[in-house]
Amino acid sequence: MNRRILLSAAGGGTLSAALPIYGRPSWRPSEPADRHQVRREEVAALRRAVAAVRHGDSRYGGGSAQAQAAAHLLDQWALPLFGRPLSATREHELCAICAELARLAGWAALDTGRHAAARRHFDRALYWARAADDLDATTYVLATMALHATLYSRPATALDMIQGALGPAMHHASTRVLAFTRLIEARAHARASEGRAAGTALAAAERLLDAAPPDGTPEWLDFFTHPRLAADAAEIHRDLGDSRACFAWHDQAEAMAPNAFTRSVGMRLAVVATAHLKAGDLEQSLALGHRSVDNLQQVASRRARDYVLRLVSGLTPHRDLRPVGAFLTRVRLELSIPAR
Repeated sequence: MNRRILLSAAGGGTLSAALPIYGRPSWRPSEPADRHQVRREEVAALRRAVAAVRHGDSRYGGGSAQAQAAAHLLDQWALPLFGRPLSATREHELCAICAELARLAGWAALDTGRHAAARRHFDRALYWARAADDLDATTYVLATMALHATLYSRPATALDMIQGALGPAMHHASTRVLAFTRLIEARAHARASEGRAAGTALAAAERLLDAAPPDGTPEWLDFFTHPRLAADAAEIHRDLGDSRACFAWHDQAEAMAPNAFTRSVGMRLAVVATAHLKAGDLEQSLALGHRSVDNLQQVASRRARDYVLRLVSGLTPHRDLRPVGAFLTRVRLELSIPAR
């Protein structure tokens, strides 16, 4: 492939501020140009940095320094390596790392409400995944793009993307990647109020996940376990207006570790709180709402706050009740979300 750096560099925060010491590459791009072949240790250091970004995003949100480091790592650390000699194996590895960094940069942009930037980063991720000739990564990026469309009122576009992803992937992608893709399909159907299609896709996702071998899971998909599927399933059924199924899936999702999946847990609690509110259980809705705030108060995520904002909107007609007023005050003070 052409090793010129084809995409313009974008600025970012300092890497040292964003990553723990074990997640930083051991070389610096400001050092004099090194014409030696890219070493395995350099690629391994980048992989550790990518893992630190991914885990930081999940715990602290897309607006955190950890998550914001993705674009900086891509443009200032990974891409310059293409200017040095690369073996074919190392080139494919580096393309795959660039794909994941671009996807993480897109996810951070999505999480902070910068949707045009998210689309640009996802386009870059798709380019690098294809350059790596990595069908799993390509399918995962397309599923992530479809999720972006699903979350922001474009379920028909999301379903088109899913079909585009599943076409070449159905007989060649890994089982776990296919399971995740079918889960995103279920979410898109639910946002389009297509209950039967959502149920079919969700059942397929669960079967595939159950059949996935425990070894060989791509590192970037290690979060996708049954509790994570259950968390998404709770939201799917909330969107479809099936409170009973929402609560049942929520019980299965409670195994998710809040100290590792802080944003996801906080968002799920807000989702289930809205379902309880719609079902007429104000007390349980507030209890889960408080738990959601407990998780999200240190998470920099506009997307997560939008989930709480939906709960706030539903509670507003009850704001004269003391417990509701206390919750709305807490949300305003701790999450900077104004009461409506």
